[in-house]
Amino acid sequence: EVDLEERLHELDLRSDSDIPDVPPPTDSTPEILKRALSGLSARWKNWWIRGILSLAMISGFFLIIYLGSFMLMLLVLSIQVKCYHEIITIGYRVYHSYDLPWFRSLSWYFLLCVNYFFYGETVADYFATFVQRREQLQFLIRYHRFISFALYLTGFCMFVLSLVKKQYRLQFYMFAWTHVTLLITVTQSHLVIQNLFEGMIWFLVPISSVICNDITAYIFGFFFGRTPLIKLSPKKTWEGFIGGFFSTVVFGFIFSYFLAQHQYFVCPVEYNSETNRFVTECEPSELFQMKKYSVPPLLQAVLGWETVNMYPFQMHSFALSTFASLIGPFGGFFASGFKRAFKIKDFADTIPGHGGIMDRFDCQYLMATFVHVYITSFIRGPNPSKLLKQLLILQPEQQLSVYKTLKSYLVEKGILQPSLRG
Repeated sequence: EVDLEERLHELDLRSDSDIPDVPPPTDSTPEILKRALSGLSARWKNWWIRGILSLAMISGFFLIIYLGSFMLMLLVLSIQVKCYHEIITIGYRVYHSYDLPWFRSLSWYFLLCVNYFFYGETVADYFATFVQRREQLQFLIRYHRFISFALYLTGFCMFVLSLVKKQYRLQFYMFAWTHVTLLITVTQSHLVIQNLFEGMIWFLVPISSVICNDITAYIFGFFFGRTPLIKLSPKKTWEGFIGGFFSTVVFGFIFSYFLAQHQYFVCPVEYNSETNRFVTECEPSELFQMKKYSVPPLLQAVLGWETVNMYPFQMHSFALSTFASLIGPFGGFFASGFKRAFKIKDFADTIPGHGGIMDRFDCQYLMATFVHVYITSFIRGPNPSKLLKQLLILQPEQQLSVYKTLKSYLVEKGILQPSLRG
């Protein structure tokens, strides 16, 4: 019998072609669709299946938008868990022959710990008033980071205790696999929710731009594609890439115009502790107020307009759409390389014609990070309401200290009259 240590050493030296085969996903296409499209070629059959399922998913997405912010958060959480499951399952299938102890249990335990940490941070930031009224929650929020660390430390100790002689290297491979998967899925989904709290438009425009680019790039590539774009994805073409770019920019500009007209989409999402509901009511910021802009001289001759009325956010949508169509696809290329490394066509067979959930959201994770960085760098300013929530959590003597310091500062600046001292 070959020593397991030698097998693990060989694992480091193997080429991609030597990676153990992963069982191919089964065809989950409904029978009614198979019969209806049985007379078509494989190429057109895939076209119709993808088209029908895409329309169904988009319709479901609009329904969830109508149901409100809370349902969108649940949707993001559900997608995160499913993507995590698909990636972890690949690791389990590839290395299942080594029978690693506790691998799947610890993977899901770490997912629970990381979600507890991130969602606890969200509760502390956006639900401070609600937490303040409940003593049991005050304890959890006050010691949230310590509790999170203790939970993670428990999992860490369980992993160390699970180490088995002659399997150390492979167990650390899978430990790293779990943590990289957590980085890809959980942290990015947390950023998506953070973007949502800034206003639903910051959630919808980026996500819709990626979806639009995916669909239009596929259409342009299907009908006009001739020039291969990248070896990792042989079906991707320059024609699809360029067509998707222009379509996405136009879509983002028009879609932003319609969303910017409604408070429901532009107001920050806040939790009303009195009604126990999320509310989206506010005086729209300058980003969502119509302004008049001068048309550049070169375009005046073409358009015949000297000025144009538009929302400032529409210019930001250009940046979001450009990233979604030029950089976003690299998330898909990365996923393609990952699948090629493990000799699989799709992450799973959850959606007929599309593959797994991760196959449809591989570009969204890059987009989520970009939007969060974009907001913090160019959009978000000081938030008085968030600061007020933090002040309300302080002890009365701490609040008085802040009040006296602030009043003294305002008097020195001449904003308050000296007569108000007392």
